[in-house]
Amino acid sequence: MSGIFDTRIEYLKGVGPQKAELLNKELNIFTYGDMLQHYPFRYEDRTKFFKIRELREELESVQLIARIKSVELVGAGGKRRMVAHVFDETGEMEMTWFKGIQWVQKKLPVGAVYVFLGKPAQYGRKWSMAHPEMEPLTTANETRNKFQPVYSTTEKLRASFMDSKGISRIMEQLIPLAFPHIPETLSQDILHQYQLIGKPESIRQIHFPTAPDLLNRARKRLKFEEFFYLQLRLLTMKVTRTEKSRGQVLSSTDLLTDFYKNHIPFELTNAQKRVIREAFTDMKSGKQMNRLIQGDVGSGKTMVAFICMLIAISSGAQACLMTPTEILANQHYEGLKEYADMMGMKIALLTGSTKKSARSVIHEALGNGTLKILIGTHALLEDVVQFQNLGLAIVDEQHRFGVAQRAKLWTKNDEFIPHVLVMTATPIPRTLAMTLYGDLDVSVIDELPAGRKPIQTVHRYDKDRLKVFGFIREEIRKGRQVYIVYPLIEESETMDLKNLMDGYESIARAFPQYPLSIVHGGMKSDAKDFEMQRFIKGETKIMVATTVIEVGVNVPNASVMIIENAERFGLSQLHQLRGRVGRGAEQSYCILMSKYELSKDSRIRLETMVRTNDGFEIADVDLRLRGPGDLMGTQQSGISDLLIADLSKDAPILTVARDAAQQLLANDPELSHAENAPILRQIKQQKKTAVNWSRIS
Repeated sequence: MSGIFDTRIEYLKGVGPQKAELLNKELNIFTYGDMLQHYPFRYEDRTKFFKIRELREELESVQLIARIKSVELVGAGGKRRMVAHVFDETGEMEMTWFKGIQWVQKKLPVGAVYVFLGKPAQYGRKWSMAHPEMEPLTTANETRNKFQPVYSTTEKLRASFMDSKGISRIMEQLIPLAFPHIPETLSQDILHQYQLIGKPESIRQIHFPTAPDLLNRARKRLKFEEFFYLQLRLLTMKVTRTEKSRGQVLSSTDLLTDFYKNHIPFELTNAQKRVIREAFTDMKSGKQMNRLIQGDVGSGKTMVAFICMLIAISSGAQACLMTPTEILANQHYEGLKEYADMMGMKIALLTGSTKKSARSVIHEALGNGTLKILIGTHALLEDVVQFQNLGLAIVDEQHRFGVAQRAKLWTKNDEFIPHVLVMTATPIPRTLAMTLYGDLDVSVIDELPAGRKPIQTVHRYDKDRLKVFGFIREEIRKGRQVYIVYPLIEESETMDLKNLMDGYESIARAFPQYPLSIVHGGMKSDAKDFEMQRFIKGETKIMVATTVIEVGVNVPNASVMIIENAERFGLSQLHQLRGRVGRGAEQSYCILMSKYELSKDSRIRLETMVRTNDGFEIADVDLRLRGPGDLMGTQQSGISDLLIADLSKDAPILTVARDAAQQLLANDPELSHAENAPILRQIKQQKKTAVNWSRIS
């Protein structure tokens, strides 16, 4: 079946070995199947022909019919160009070529009538078009197909005549050959239920649409299919895990009851209670838990994690918590130690900085089961770290860890895969969560603890700086503390440091009476910790820093966050930074400072921050502005493998496709029904390692 699609592209008429090698290198196209899935990214409407008199600068691409009046070579050496003077009944213009002159010259006999296509430019009163596409006028192109596909290409391909037009010519050869062999990959039920056109027709229409409506239907069909197979893969993984992975039954609530009755320092929110119930249901089910907890900064995820640890320990197991940085590991350790001490439980911290003597004590206590809770960084993954019975593994800020690293934790228990809780304070838009974490169950902590006031956010320009300084003085007089954060401009550390030091000096001049702390990436970690500690203890009132404080530090008394050059930060980073304040009961403020001239995207980012504190709404805007690839490390998720669907624009299709995949697995988990044969065949045909099951092969 897949024979023709595996045929190497060089065997297609008009390609050959040299062009094939370029297609391999430049576009990753090796076979007929790859070529068919090099979809156009836009289409040109070729029904309209312009007259020379109708040309305007802002037109992107125009086609016109003109007769060649004369052709001349102008200039010498590297500056040589060829100019064809052409005319129609409304005026004259020039067509210019700087490259491929000899080849073009042969094609331009005086008096011939051509269709030219390109971007018009005006020099003085004269119109010109550089390197236009051109072909002799025939009745066919005067009444031609309405939409011309435009394909992405590269400089090297263009130099070998594989511009968009050249790729289009290859497609004209390929589609009639391939069309009879393109298999239908969805069941008739699904095609009918979701009103989708067939696969062969959708491939033909996406490359050479015959009408706008058919183009839209082809796009919808191909996007649906791509999402459908992506979701099917994730849901199958989830079913396999829940059916095949036995989980240790952790059902004792003795310690939990004791903690609730005698020790808990504050009332849990309803959202925390709901998430704990969801996790507890998983932990006692006999199947392995794999749950993602999403909650904004300050929503109380650490308390949820501790309560889940109590259930595990109460049931005779151990628990661990892995974080991406030492600062975060220390903070979790400090926070959880307070609760563990109340309960008389042994807890330890293991990071790269842990001394050798302390390590051997930890290893021994883990092995004999007296150490119940271990907090740490990647150090937890080392082979020497062996538990007596690891029942619960919690991973914080999971997107910083690769799949392989996570999997290493799962091997820490010979009999059962540990239950897994993944926590993130990076709100992930629903579409992205469904794709990145489609194999996890998702819980959301969507309310802040009682007594927390929403942070007030304002946007101020550089001219308002004196007023902002006045506001800082007032807050410090009330006994509060202030963060002032400067961006990192990746290109130059010296520039970063200069900006930070300039800022530091101007703040020192403005507030001579207050001691300042300063923290930046160039400092050694003990110097950083020393400065952080002074601020945490309240010895300094203002912390001037680069973004190193983004993850971690919890200072309830800090109530003002000032972000300098806020236009240089991404939305999720701004939201994370803002979450550093508002940790206490006082009203907190976030002031976004920027210059007056802002790009459209920067303005949207700052307006979004002022308008809402809702991390999920912010994440949705971020996804629209930046696209999915930049939002998450996509190498482990299959997002970067999408050929036509787009997570930031196609959420409605994704939702429908996920429903379809869920419905299919509920009705026919083994895909054994006759009508689902095309789906089973498609999955089997894909390589075991394939991320995208919807590919043609």
